[in-house]
Amino acid sequence: MLNKFSYFGAGLIALALSAAAVASPGAHGPNGEHLDAPAAANSSGLTRLPDGSVNVPKLAQRRMAIRTVMAHEDAHALTVELNGRVGIDPNAGGRVQAPFTGRIEPGPKGLPVAGQRVEKGQLLVQVRPVAGAIERGNQQAQLVEIQTNRRLAEQKVKRLESLEGTVPQKEIEAARAELSSLIGREKAVSVSVAGNEPITASASGIIASANVLSGQIVEARDVLFEIIDPNRMIVEALTTDPALAGRIGSAGLAGLPGVELSLLGGGRSLRDGALPLSFRANAKNVALAVGQPVTVVAKLTEKTKGISLPAEAVVRNPSNESVVWIKAGAERFVAQPVELRSLDAKTVVVVKGLSSENRVVVSGAALINQIR
Repeated sequence: MLNKFSYFGAGLIALALSAAAVASPGAHGPNGEHLDAPAAANSSGLTRLPDGSVNVPKLAQRRMAIRTVMAHEDAHALTVELNGRVGIDPNAGGRVQAPFTGRIEPGPKGLPVAGQRVEKGQLLVQVRPVAGAIERGNQQAQLVEIQTNRRLAEQKVKRLESLEGTVPQKEIEAARAELSSLIGREKAVSVSVAGNEPITASASGIIASANVLSGQIVEARDVLFEIIDPNRMIVEALTTDPALAGRIGSAGLAGLPGVELSLLGGGRSLRDGALPLSFRANAKNVALAVGQPVTVVAKLTEKTKGISLPAEAVVRNPSNESVVWIKAGAERFVAQPVELRSLDAKTVVVVKGLSSENRVVVSGAALINQIR
């Protein structure tokens, strides 16, 4: 009988202990965590902890390609990005334009094409003048009149030269001058009526654009060819800051590391509400095209002290603050609010909020920021 009651008492004690194991509402653990809250079930182990930090297992870190670097404070030159466009260097290229209205005729070697190399003074095309019926008739009548006067002047000069010694020398010289003038007028008018005007290259380089075809009628001042030196181009950028030109230390092109820019100067006359800045581009193994839009990244002489990070390392928290994720443990990451300034399109400088002992996430921060 005693053994029966003993077993019954042991069962009551076990039941009491199991009931005590269930935490009462509002119970807290030693670190302040709620013991009555249901445990979050996450098979991957990705969990946002009550203090706002995030737990990311090692396997998940590899899958998310998370990379970290040690923060290093240094002085960095501020940069500014400007919209620019590539143009022709006036000292290393030029335009070839039609001197008058005429018809295009190829030269002995045919018509040059874009990409072909030419030398200064090389014959490119010939332009035959064209005019209306009335204008052409007037020119032909003028030419006939000049030719007739020229023949009479030649006869007069021959007659006076045969009487040399009996005729004053000044009359012979005047007749010769009149003949020379008529010969020059005849040549000029005959070229305008039926002659061709040779068009030569204004500079040595590569033909960037060719706007001619055989038999094409062109107007005066039409651009026939553009000639450039591929290694010497001009980049014109626009800014609204008149003092920016005096603050630029060096410059380059975004996405084109092989191009070196040297500042030539800044304009002082507004163009569409902005001031132009001219840079000479020295391109090495990089092809630039006339009219190509580019982004000029200008480094200023001003410097700021801070920690340089890739722009992708900075994300926004639920309060819309700029934060970076710091690796606080092997699998624990903590969000740290920061103050920053932009260096360029891909780099920022954190001026407040980080120290040199922090290991900052530079790849995969956006994925960590999404863990809930």
